[in-house]
Amino acid sequence: MTLALPFDNSYARLPDRFHARQAPVPVAAPGLIAVNHALARDLGLDPAALETPEGIAALAGNSVPEGAEPLAQAYAGHQFGGWVPQLGDGRAILLGEVVTAEGRRADIQLKGAGRTPFSRRGDGRAAIGPVIREYILSEAMAALGVPTTRALAAVTTGEPVWRETALPGAVLTRVAASHIRVGTFQYFAAREDGEALDILARHVIARHYPGVEGPLALLDAVTVRQARLIARWMSLGFIHGVMNTDNMAISGETIDYGPCAFLDGYHPRKVFSSIDQFGRYAYGNQPRVAVWNLAQFASCLLPLMGAEGPAVEAASESINRFPAIYEAEWLRLFRAKVGITGAEAEDHALIAGLLEIMAGQNADFTRVFRGLATGMAAAEFADTAPFEDWQRAWRDRIAAEPDPEAVMRAANPAYIPRNHRVEEAIRAATAGDFAPFHRLNAVLSRPFEDRAGDAAFALAPLPDEEVRRTFCGT
Repeated sequence: MTLALPFDNSYARLPDRFHARQAPVPVAAPGLIAVNHALARDLGLDPAALETPEGIAALAGNSVPEGAEPLAQAYAGHQFGGWVPQLGDGRAILLGEVVTAEGRRADIQLKGAGRTPFSRRGDGRAAIGPVIREYILSEAMAALGVPTTRALAAVTTGEPVWRETALPGAVLTRVAASHIRVGTFQYFAAREDGEALDILARHVIARHYPGVEGPLALLDAVTVRQARLIARWMSLGFIHGVMNTDNMAISGETIDYGPCAFLDGYHPRKVFSSIDQFGRYAYGNQPRVAVWNLAQFASCLLPLMGAEGPAVEAASESINRFPAIYEAEWLRLFRAKVGITGAEAEDHALIAGLLEIMAGQNADFTRVFRGLATGMAAAEFADTAPFEDWQRAWRDRIAAEPDPEAVMRAANPAYIPRNHRVEEAIRAATAGDFAPFHRLNAVLSRPFEDRAGDAAFALAPLPDEEVRRTFCGT
């Protein structure tokens, strides 16, 4: 018996040059790690059916669900600023799309499903570590209120994956509003395929931005979503780690959790990714990189706008709106983090002053801001004098606020997917123990609620627990 899912596959109906038809490659012995019951129900799927042998076979790629039209998507991209004219889904298969009861369309993709025509020299597989990482991080981001791809399920394959050594293999079932990227547009722009660019732009507008008319309005809409997304990342201390153009989703979702990390000690130049040797994607650089990526997107749309002076000027003006949108959203989010609901001209300087003190002492980002609500923030500073000076001005500022503590508790999580906790779950899963993975997911599913039994998960790492480098995992 084959699992049946209610697919309606709009991307598969696009011309053949948008994708390569490709079935998943079966694995030796699939085993269930987790099914995300709440997400399955949101998608109109039966979580119990996904946990049956037929469901696990489909999640592993051993059978193709009824109604699926599996394919690998074509795209290109700038990787660390270097142009790569063809990338594409080298280890991911889009099974199809489902439409929720609310009319929301969602991709269902198997990541680690075997070689495709875009794999280059890769094996198309995923080791268990990157699958565990993406499941934990993407679901934590969703719980934190960040637009993101989601994890529907994870399964083991019963086969080794060879990286530096043999590792257990796994497959992640990823859900996204779509997997269309800036790099998807770049793929066709580089080939001077104006027809494909027009088809793609119309598809994106219909799917993500209904009511928008024309490529310039599309650029405006994408710019707004990206500005708000990056501001949200910054407010939580999240570092994506690999903001290549093929990792910027046109939908405005966070996509691809490779060498990502959350800050422990705060500094704007903090980098975790082992492949980001020059700090291109450091925490404080993320807004500037987003603008750079949007400029590449704009250049792809110019042929649809008429690549003359007025079109270039209009596209530049659209992208130049990013800083103001970003700053306004950043200030709104950080005001809430310090308990402010109103607006005064000095607020930006007040917030910047706290961040400067934190950077100077490598103070824990999450614990300082959560500590403002609990009265424990001073404990995060080795030298409390600068913070106490700041705190006096801050208390004067929030004196007239109706309920600053409630505002701060709603804005500042107690629990984030700290790097050492994620690595702990990965190590255990690699050895076949998924209990730390399940426990961490449960803690992170309610990030804003203090719970005595979970207090250890709110702690910063000890010096010997710190994770200073994260890895892509491909």
